[in-house]
Amino acid sequence: MLRKPLRQRFFWTLLAWLLSYPETKKRNLKIKKIGMEGLKPPFLFLSNHMAFVDFKVATRALFPFGANYVVAIDGFLINEWLLRQVGCICKRKFTDDILLLRHMRYSLETNKAALALYPEARYSYCGTNSVLPESLGKLIKMLKVPVVSFIQHGNYLSQPQWNLDKRDCPLEVTMTRLLTPGQIEKTSVTEINRLVNEAFEYDEYRWQKENNIRIDFPDRAKGLHRILYQCPRCRAESMMDSDKDELWCGSCHKHWKMSELGELSAVVGETEFSHIPDWFEWQRAQVRKEIEEGKYFFQDQVIVDSLPNAKGYIRLGEATLTHSIEGFLLERETEGESYRLEKKPLSLYSLHIEYDYKGKGDCIDLSTLEDTFYIYPITRKNVVTKLQFAVEEIYKIRQAELLAQKTAAFFALDAVEMKR
Repeated sequence: MLRKPLRQRFFWTLLAWLLSYPETKKRNLKIKKIGMEGLKPPFLFLSNHMAFVDFKVATRALFPFGANYVVAIDGFLINEWLLRQVGCICKRKFTDDILLLRHMRYSLETNKAALALYPEARYSYCGTNSVLPESLGKLIKMLKVPVVSFIQHGNYLSQPQWNLDKRDCPLEVTMTRLLTPGQIEKTSVTEINRLVNEAFEYDEYRWQKENNIRIDFPDRAKGLHRILYQCPRCRAESMMDSDKDELWCGSCHKHWKMSELGELSAVVGETEFSHIPDWFEWQRAQVRKEIEEGKYFFQDQVIVDSLPNAKGYIRLGEATLTHSIEGFLLERETEGESYRLEKKPLSLYSLHIEYDYKGKGDCIDLSTLEDTFYIYPITRKNVVTKLQFAVEEIYKIRQAELLAQKTAAFFALDAVEMKR
């Protein structure tokens, strides 16, 4: 974590390009560049994130230039030495890390590299954009270099996180010079965030349908229940299941089929949601309602693995995980020793989750600056997607409350000043 990022030598840049070329060529990668004429590093490279092939697409598009990639610590388990040689910067997800900022500046100012950042901080779970950190605009202001957006299509459809079996799908990317240093200087943080969020709007299933991309993969719906965990007919949670091209509810036994164009249709009766992201967001709304009504609460016994460094996971054993409007609480007692990790709502604007992570089951991870804890629910099944929704919605609620308090305090102070 402490090591400064290396400038990627051309040998590694060329090797990465050679390794990336076969798959991206086979997948008929199309690269569209807007306003990129004459632009050379250093610049900030902001990409959406959907599958491992993202890195191969970026390598093709950036060539002959290399980059310093910001990579989560678990990525360094692949081969830490190799990742450092190709210029990767290690970080922990959803933490405020001053050292990371220093490494970013070093990458741009000393290495004169493209700084590649995936601001969504996780793969897309349903093929749509994830929430971006509000601090992104401040980071762009601080770095004072051109900003390039890199929006990819097809990556998610070829290997969605809920079923990593690869399927055939073409790849496409639009690479845009989004902001110049001059524009950054004149633009507010709020407006910069708006522009970046607007650039990051994407929907893979809509793109698939608009481009008539048929995916005839036999198991195309297998695993879909991991993101569509609540039945829209009977409202039962964690009773969904899937296989082949079908999705069904184990409670009311309603079935849906997934077409080659990625659309859902009920086998019998009304099709509540034909568009997968609509179902996904409907679940979010249900969680929001549950929170607002004071009914949301999660608790389960969990298995905890620790990742203090890139040498490997350490099994800590069982603990109790609680999540509520007050945030996360992880508690563990063993041999007379106790451990307690708290994460307040405003410390997490989102949550990183994994489906069947390394064959050990669904998990969430919570990080401090010194450690990352991979937390696997034991008795509650297919719950991590709901936990992600809850974290994001509780953050929004707490943010709104904080803003209201600040506004009230401002007007109260203003009223006092006017009386003087």
